[in-house]
Amino acid sequence: MVDIRIATEGDFAAIDALFARSYPRLLAADYPPSILVTAIPLFARAKLGLVTSGTFYVAQIAGQIVGAGGWTATGPMGEQAPGVAHVRHFASDPDFVRRGVGSGILTTCFDAAMARKFRGMACYSTRTAVPFYEANGFSVKGEVEIPLRAGITFPAVAMVRRL
Repeated sequence: MVDIRIATEGDFAAIDALFARSYPRLLAADYPPSILVTAIPLFARAKLGLVTSGTFYVAQIAGQIVGAGGWTATGPMGEQAPGVAHVRHFASDPDFVRRGVGSGILTTCFDAAMARKFRGMACYSTRTAVPFYEANGFSVKGEVEIPLRAGITFPAVAMVRRL
């Protein structure tokens, strides 16, 4: 049974550890080591402001945090569009994929965003997660390069969904 709840500051270390074990394993099949070695240390870290935003969630199985993710009105690079919410920093524990962890969090995000009158959802997906987002109603807009730091970008896929 997957339990979804709003993340708290007390979850920060567990979420950070989840990201650290999730991204390297799950992305390895879709990205070359040259990208992963430079990019993962820059984005596979929890962000306190996002974790404590009230729109970031954790999934637990038997009390263990096995997934995390959320949404905001502003995208990760500060972009905004009227009525569009943005999926933010999703990850599932590699040992718990395909058990409803990500979908449960995503459905919670959809419900919360709709309750606040958002009409659409956008995300920057990893190549690995495109099938997950497509299975949850998103469609591909195109490939993008996410700037992480001067001279370092991460290839991603821009996706959108109506709520």
